[in-house]
Amino acid sequence: MNGFQLIEIKTAKDAANFIAVNVVLNKANPNYIRPLDKDVQSVFDPKKNKAFQFGQAIRWILKNERGEFVGRIAAFVNKKYKNKGDEFPVGGMGFFDCIHDQQAASILFDAAKNWLMQHAVQAMDGPINFGERDRWWGLVVEGFQEPLYCMNYNPPYYQVLFEKYGFRPFFKQICFGMHVKQPLSPRLFIHHAIYANDPAFSARYIDKNQLTKYADDFATVYNAAWASHAGNKEVSPKQARFFFKKMKPVIDEKVIWFAYHEEQPIAMFINLPDLNQWFKYLNGNFGLWHKLKFLWIKKTKPCRRLIGLVFGVAPKFQGKGIDAYLIVEASKVIQAPQIPYTDYEMQWIGDFNPKMIHLAENLSDTFRSRTLTTYRYLFDQNSEFKRHPNIA
Repeated sequence: MNGFQLIEIKTAKDAANFIAVNVVLNKANPNYIRPLDKDVQSVFDPKKNKAFQFGQAIRWILKNERGEFVGRIAAFVNKKYKNKGDEFPVGGMGFFDCIHDQQAASILFDAAKNWLMQHAVQAMDGPINFGERDRWWGLVVEGFQEPLYCMNYNPPYYQVLFEKYGFRPFFKQICFGMHVKQPLSPRLFIHHAIYANDPAFSARYIDKNQLTKYADDFATVYNAAWASHAGNKEVSPKQARFFFKKMKPVIDEKVIWFAYHEEQPIAMFINLPDLNQWFKYLNGNFGLWHKLKFLWIKKTKPCRRLIGLVFGVAPKFQGKGIDAYLIVEASKVIQAPQIPYTDYEMQWIGDFNPKMIHLAENLSDTFRSRTLTTYRYLFDQNSEFKRHPNIA
């Protein structure tokens, strides 16, 4: 390998080096925010990642002839991983970092490909997560500002490394941004008026003292709006309660909203402060001392960036203006002068979902804040390549 040394991760020291590669290769980038070590480590811990019930993962680091870190990669198979339209099993690769050297990148990609071929898959998608799609998913190709919490981050040249190897865009992941205090589109108020004076409809932000109720409402709307889409699965009330309980320390009640019809949940608008705006001061650590430091930082350094995690409307009410009703009601609180947020960014929307893209574009004066790409590499390069099909 012309002086390169590929090392499989087997020991605790190797695992620490896997983390270190990301830090070393990005240390000169002013927009880089080091992920919390625990968040990366948990992906590869069978006790913490349920994906191991349905698959397995492997990792490597790459060193040059001087023993310096020059790259890393992970590969994984998961029986539950499937996209709409897939006609054959697909594996995944992720947590890719590499110097600007195509040979080094190809060594890493070859390692993932060869391992995946041994596990009877016919293609690999990447960079993706060994687990849920709301974390570590996609390669940044536009908008290289500070990453959101648990979002991949990479320099621009990674796109060249992927595409020269033979990866092709499977789908684009588009994030939308807006300034929190800017006026909403007049169109939203037109639709809002349809429901504003109807007592059967209501909208409100959550109460931390009733998290169980709102977690159950989340599960109800999510399963109605999203679980039928390819790649998504139902969320049980138990799972939703666990998520809300886990996030309780950083939840801002006034930015998590639900709409109801006769007190039945029909839509949700789930937002959180961008934790990276606090975690960037912790250098990847989150032990007891750093948890205390985090609480101090959270109290003394207001977070200005708000992240849109999930927006969903039950199918019965889709296309009827409930989205506008909920957004306008939420804006009355979120845009208040005492609310600290100035910047808003929605988590990615796949370009295979034109309805949600249209909604985001018409929310207000939104702009495309960043674009990521999920790539696919076919092991048989002569076979027909198909992009992710649009969802209805």
